[in-house]
Amino acid sequence: MAGTPEFCEKILKHFGNKVRDGGAGIDMHCIEVGASHVVELCHFLKTDPALKFNFLSDLCGVDHHPESRRFEVVYHLYSIANKFRLRIKCRLDDRGETEKPHLPTVTSVWRTANWHERETFDMYGIIFDGHPNLERIYMWDEFEGYPMRKDFPTRGYKDAYNPFGEEKGNMS
Repeated sequence: MAGTPEFCEKILKHFGNKVRDGGAGIDMHCIEVGASHVVELCHFLKTDPALKFNFLSDLCGVDHHPESRRFEVVYHLYSIANKFRLRIKCRLDDRGETEKPHLPTVTSVWRTANWHERETFDMYGIIFDGHPNLERIYMWDEFEGYPMRKDFPTRGYKDAYNPFGEEKGNMS
């Protein structure tokens, strides 16, 4: 991919300093946005008649531990009408054990975000504010921790189901 596609230029012009050009990856272009503007951006991408990003194909978490802006949520979008692909990235600050990272939900834009956000919450502990049913989707309710975080022990934590796991608090 060479240069910035026209549709990305339109997005960058419309949002000004609220978004940043993340460059081209192997498969699609990327736009970076802060948590406070993610819903506004997603709504625009879906409803703008020239863009029509009507398909949220994936939403996932990334852990950049030990960086201070540790977590990232990545959205993969597709415009069926225009055959455009776009990646949206939103970095979140790590607030340590006392407070989980937060990001507004995009379930009002794409209903399928419901499941993707629940999976990201379950695996990384990222809270999607305003989500209609933010509960674990893979792990049982009593499960401690978030298994896709880089600081989660490889063998898990010791409990009734996992007698060979790490003792909670022994992690460095």
